[in-house]
Amino acid sequence: MEYNLEKLQHGLESLKLSFSDSQLEQLLLYYEMLVEKNKVMNLTAITDYEEVVEKHFLDSLSLCQVLDLQKNSRILDLGTGAGFPGIPLKIAFPNLEMVLMDSLKKRVGFLEEVIRKLNLTHIEAIHGRAEEMAKKEIHREGYDICVSRAVANLSSLCEYCLPFVKVGGVFVSYKSGEIEEELSKSKKAIQLLGGVKKKVYKFCLPNTEISRSFVMIEKKNRTPKAFPRKAGTPSKEPLH
Repeated sequence: MEYNLEKLQHGLESLKLSFSDSQLEQLLLYYEMLVEKNKVMNLTAITDYEEVVEKHFLDSLSLCQVLDLQKNSRILDLGTGAGFPGIPLKIAFPNLEMVLMDSLKKRVGFLEEVIRKLNLTHIEAIHGRAEEMAKKEIHREGYDICVSRAVANLSSLCEYCLPFVKVGGVFVSYKSGEIEEELSKSKKAIQLLGGVKKKVYKFCLPNTEISRSFVMIEKKNRTPKAFPRKAGTPSKEPLH
């Protein structure tokens, strides 16, 4: 199928990224697999090509504006869903060691299929809940960077994500433009979990007026063993 690459190329340029032909092919194949699989399971509400480029691909890749992704980092994409931001980031930066984690086995099956078809290496999709996986030695404080585009309040996200981050590493939460109230409510959680707010980076998606924020939280101290609390608790009773 032929695609108009103009919006994608413009977006990549504005992010100072350049894709080889094979990287473009991988991204487009991923798009086709996403739309096809979405017919039988709920992966995304957005399936229009131009919208996926804008709101999924370029949004995912915007992380390169706040982190040096040329470095060989171990990254966890928690609550990855259909593979955002992890798969676009892995396509753009093949040097990254990427782990995609999701609590729904069907989604993980789809991601494994994508990884195979796109011939991606040093990336795996893992089925599990954050509350349980963060207790396992192999994952706890085992990542340089944790990212999440999952829809949850920042206090809950910090409790899910910070236990996975090494001291000296960062958790980056993908958020909409309006973040102030959420930030102020999450101060206690961030401190309790060993983090410190590094910065909030506000931007618009390339060539749009869609406002987004990255909340960057640096891991300063180890997360107390009590966190994350048992399954479901961080969402139902956020730390305030």
